Amino acid sequence: MGRGEAMNGAWRPAFLALLTAGVVGSAAWLVFFSSVLGVRDIQVVGNLTLPAEQIRQATGVADGAPLATVDVAEVADRLRRIRQVESVAVSRDWPGTLRVKVVEREAVAAIPVGGKFAVVDRHGVVTEVAATAPPMLPLLRVDHPQTGDPATVAALTVIGALPRSLVPKVAEVRAPSPETVSLRLKDGREVVWGGPDRPADKAGILATLLKRPADSYDVSSPDVVTVK
Repeated sequence: MGRGEAMNGAWRPAFLALLTAGVVGSAAWLVFFSSVLGVRDIQVVGNLTLPAEQIRQATGVADGAPLATVDVAEVADRLRRIRQVESVAVSRDWPGTLRVKVVEREAVAAIPVGGKFAVVDRHGVVTEVAATAPPMLPLLRVDHPQTGDPATVAALTVIGALPRSLVPKVAEVRAPSPETVSLRLKDGREVVWGGPDRPADKAGILATLLKRPADSYDVSSPDVVTVK
């Protein structure tokens, strides 16, 4: 073997290594640093009342930012700061879409506070403060309305157990204590609910009892109900 052939044989592996490194480096540059695989679209799904553009802006992700470097966990944390957002999932959809799936908080009751009404979701989180009570939501009357308050939690559990068709007919939900929840319907009828235990049983029995004319219905003990 001549000297030239030997040198060629020695350089070939080095050349291939450099070529491979160049390809890998180019690929890495395309993925992590260039806008070729950058964010072209932020797709928002699941939003009902929140404008999609508000959600896009809240992500803090710039147009063209490399999709691979977007911290999806951090973006999700930013979006959870929006009061109306209950949960959110953020994912990458190659080659250039950031996908945001939102679950909005659903208003279930209104709490009178200082002449206004705090609209709350099933967890007691305030989604908005309104000048007037939303007509389709029951008023929630508790002594210490706040997230985690036992009476508030019990009342919200009761509201969540009611058939959707019945909720608009409820004027007030009162909970002086967790075990003494009661309802006042818009037609004046009263319901003694009791504690938050056995909500499905109580809701089913109440739906049947309300077909009978009466002034009050006591379902606090589902095994022994009272109609007056």
